[in-house]
Amino acid sequence: MKPTSAPPQGGRVPWQDLLLAVSLLTLWNPPTTAQVTVESVPPSATEGKDVLLQVHNLPRDTGRFDWYKGATTEENLRIVSYILDTQKTVIGPAHSGRETVYPNGSLLFQNITLNDTGVYTLQIINRTYETGQVTGQLHVAAELPKPHITSNNSNPVENVDSVLLTCEPQTQNTSYLWSVSNKSLPASTRLELSLDNRTLTIHGVTRDDTGPYVCATWNPVSDGCSDPFTLNVLYGPDAPTISPSDSYYHPGANLNLSCHAASNPPAQYSWLINGRPQTNTQELFIPNITANDSGSYTCLASNSDTRLNKTTVKIITVSEPLAQPSLHASNTTLTEDDSVFLTCSTNNTGVSIRWLFDGQSLKLTERMTLSQDNSTLTIHPVRKEDAGNYQCEVSNPGDSSKSDPVRLVVKGALTQLNPGLAPGVIAGIVIGVLAGVAVIVTLVYFLFIRKTGGANDLRDVTEHKPSASNHSQDHSDNLSKSEEVAYSSLNFSAHEPKKTTSASPSPADTETKSQHAEQKGRTGEGEATYFPTSLLLDTVSLWLLRKGFHSILLDIMLCLRGPSKRASWEFCALRYLFQGFSNSDTVCIYFPSSMLFCVI
Repeated sequence: MKPTSAPPQGGRVPWQDLLLAVSLLTLWNPPTTAQVTVESVPPSATEGKDVLLQVHNLPRDTGRFDWYKGATTEENLRIVSYILDTQKTVIGPAHSGRETVYPNGSLLFQNITLNDTGVYTLQIINRTYETGQVTGQLHVAAELPKPHITSNNSNPVENVDSVLLTCEPQTQNTSYLWSVSNKSLPASTRLELSLDNRTLTIHGVTRDDTGPYVCATWNPVSDGCSDPFTLNVLYGPDAPTISPSDSYYHPGANLNLSCHAASNPPAQYSWLINGRPQTNTQELFIPNITANDSGSYTCLASNSDTRLNKTTVKIITVSEPLAQPSLHASNTTLTEDDSVFLTCSTNNTGVSIRWLFDGQSLKLTERMTLSQDNSTLTIHPVRKEDAGNYQCEVSNPGDSSKSDPVRLVVKGALTQLNPGLAPGVIAGIVIGVLAGVAVIVTLVYFLFIRKTGGANDLRDVTEHKPSASNHSQDHSDNLSKSEEVAYSSLNFSAHEPKKTTSASPSPADTETKSQHAEQKGRTGEGEATYFPTSLLLDTVSLWLLRKGFHSILLDIMLCLRGPSKRASWEFCALRYLFQGFSNSDTVCIYFPSSMLFCVI
């Protein structure tokens, strides 16, 4: 891995290229005022390469120049001298045989070594024997070997040991860089680098610190990357898990339990049933279990390298399958606003109960309540949306059983008024009913006032009955004075009532009335119920108190909404008023006017 900050690797500069550069520099004559400089080409190089100390802006009046190794111009440090007029080169004491000087002042080093690293001084002497000096720097870097990682502990124990990773070998002028799992080192208080980054310390190593780790080295001329290094962190065992997760079994089933715990190296396993040692295997198998196999099953995991042990206990229960519960409803055919009780009965113990509606879990509304043990569901009041199939389910952690469905049928409430009626319409109906009741009471009252005069007319009518009906004649003769009553009738048929053509009824009409009255008094049965007007007023008053205004209004509303759709409120009021006196389909009243009025 090559660091991004690493410079490109230096290569060997052919001496022919350097000669060409020197030749070009020889033809270039800079102004005398230009600053003389020395440049290393390349700036850094590895051993065995060639490096040129190139001189820029050598003055035109230069007569001679000398190169020295070091920052001083001592004679013993002189490498070479060059006389421009004669183009003569004079070798100095410090010459190694690998240096070559050029007329432009440049000095070539071939096959450099680490000993060539350092400062070099150029002394310039002009034709008037004035001298000047300039220095240059030569950098020689060693070719880096491939690095590798060493560890003070290759098998550390989790949360116990610390680890020191070192990047080898150690070389001068070298930078070190670490990475883990192909990423830069994370910021962590457990990770610590030495000042030169060569050593990485991991405090309190964990299983997540296994790596792999890589160290990279680089200097200005080369770089290197180690092979991945992985730590073998010893850990575990963790708390073992027992599978499968089932805890309830039926008799006759096979019990097959498996135990697993995270551990390095892998853990050793053993089993205990109710505290008694069993097999030293990772799996436990018991065929055809019975209720006697119920109890606690313990898995023990151990690691000899970490010297740790962990256990897990599982409770196994062997029991018979749950019996099907039964579901009973207080009523299955309901009307809105009714109440219903659903009771779930079961012989199973230690079970929980839940309710289902149309196969889905029941969502309780504010109209639904459950008993403390969930065995009874109460719905009050019932609504149409409550119609459907209900079930109860009993369950324990190992089994469940559902009851047969019970279907509830919910009908619309008969007492529900038309929700579309406007408030003004309802007020009008109420006022009309009140007026109708007042008219009826007034009519009955006036008829009662006239009853005294009407009694004589009734006796006259009965005296003119034909003798053809002996039974009717005998019945009329036996009537006592107190039993003489005046009758009136109301006819609410679709046709007008038949009017009498004379002041007194015809003998045929009188006979018909007497026969009808006699038959009713004798058998108690017939098409109509007859009431004396003397009792009418008291009866109406008692009936109104018993029935109540709200119920009367409800009956009249139902009459107006009846199949005919044409009944007037007066008809409905009178009809239900008189039907309140009797259970008969027809109610008739005779008044002194000898008119027969019947409510049918």
